[in-house]
Amino acid sequence: MDRNSIRLTRRAALAAIPSVALLSGGAFKARAQGTALNLAVAAPPTSLDPHYHTLSPNNAVAAHFFDKLVDRDAAAKLRPGLAESWRLVNDTTWEFKLRKGVKFSNGDDFTAEDVVFTLKRVPNVVNSPGSFSMYTRAVIQTEIVDPHTILLKTAEVYPLLPYDLNNIFILCKAVGDNVSTGDFNNGKAMIGTGPFRMQTYSPDDRLVMTRNDAYWGDKPDFPQVTYRFITNNGVRVAALLSGDVQMIDVVPPSDTPRLRSTQGISFSEIPSLRCIYLKLDVEHDNSPYITDNDGKPLGKNPLRDLRVRRALSMGINRQGIVERVMQGVGTPAGQMMPPGALGYNPSIPVPAFDVEGAKKLLAEAGYPNGFKISLLGPNNRYVNDAQIIQAIGQMWQRIGVTTTVDAVPFSVLAQRQARNDMSAMLIGWATSGEPSTALKGVLTTRIIDKGFGTTNFSGYSNAKVDELTMEGLRTADDEKRDSIFQEAMKVAMEDVALITLHMQKNIWALRGALKYEARADELTLSMSVKKA
Repeated sequence: MDRNSIRLTRRAALAAIPSVALLSGGAFKARAQGTALNLAVAAPPTSLDPHYHTLSPNNAVAAHFFDKLVDRDAAAKLRPGLAESWRLVNDTTWEFKLRKGVKFSNGDDFTAEDVVFTLKRVPNVVNSPGSFSMYTRAVIQTEIVDPHTILLKTAEVYPLLPYDLNNIFILCKAVGDNVSTGDFNNGKAMIGTGPFRMQTYSPDDRLVMTRNDAYWGDKPDFPQVTYRFITNNGVRVAALLSGDVQMIDVVPPSDTPRLRSTQGISFSEIPSLRCIYLKLDVEHDNSPYITDNDGKPLGKNPLRDLRVRRALSMGINRQGIVERVMQGVGTPAGQMMPPGALGYNPSIPVPAFDVEGAKKLLAEAGYPNGFKISLLGPNNRYVNDAQIIQAIGQMWQRIGVTTTVDAVPFSVLAQRQARNDMSAMLIGWATSGEPSTALKGVLTTRIIDKGFGTTNFSGYSNAKVDELTMEGLRTADDEKRDSIFQEAMKVAMEDVALITLHMQKNIWALRGALKYEARADELTLSMSVKKA
């Protein structure tokens, strides 16, 4: 790091430490009395619209204001939400019994009509860069039995509907058919049944909320919360150490030893359901950021060759990344599911690091001297994301693939991903504790009207993966379905549909007498912060 960078980092860290004079009297009094919670997260949402973008930061924020029919606990197990119970009436009909006495923040009663309204809206969100439609496509018909009983009908046996609905936040029908994403960002449409009410929102800065004392569930410990977005690791840690915030997520591995030895700082941690991986462009005849060694177009896309994809995977030292870049905060991965989870296939190995083997495969594919490629990735979304792509770039150099690393803010990366403006890109996917979302969202052919491949922007398509995924989705027997999904994952990984790197570990750091139940889904939820 040069001197200018050091000055900027110090200046940013100092900026995170507020002067008491800058705090309003009410805010200072609330903090002094312990009635206000201030926390900081590493990744800001791309919108407050709960149906706009399938991203964990968006889902974490939405959970403060909206509820789902089916909730999920910290270990990713399903539990009742706005639906008290659900059952399969027949092969194609699910019955959901809804909670009574639940009110939206505008005073309206929650009923089955709000569920119908929500399911209708999800696939029609304008300009969604990551649609939630894959979670609603199975529902082909709704029938309201009474205000608190609804039947959801599917075209065929679909046992995973409760898991799908765990991803859909319920809106109040009063927001209207023409509600826009902007209406959520400006607060007009922030009408939910959740534990908080929105006060103010400053994109990429902070979200201020107050407790919803009419909430139907357990009330949060804190009546006021400031939920800050601090993407810079050093600034986020400085804010915790200074007392500006009382909790942070995505604790940087490099700061973990120092924080563990700091009096008054505690940790909450759990293995993550998030897989970090590389997406490869197989859509374009000529991939936009690949050339020969003289910078000229190759005339074809080398990533369409399985041998090239395998070479790029073999050229990555996953254990080295986990040990040196992640400093042990992660586990090398050869598939998208972590050990012990549903859908994890123990027969899928973590690809071995083999420089000479990778060079041999490239030569067999017609690239004995390699080629040039640009590796895109975020610099403010995942743990040490920019350092990871730098490390991979250096590893690929060793196998003869000259790599330019392009680290950008996640907001920019999301836009480029949506139009497949990349050749290779680092991204992450957090499963819901079972494999259908990863298979259906990332690994199947992109068929939006069926809810398949909704975040598969790379052009990857494998008929066998599609066939197995569809078979698993309509298989009612749990063990048989799990076996089918395991086979689908194996087919995709052997075809190098993407290059898995590692599973993250979720770590939160807290200051003072607070505790937080670590979540496998990595969501940072203010209502789960408790006074010790």
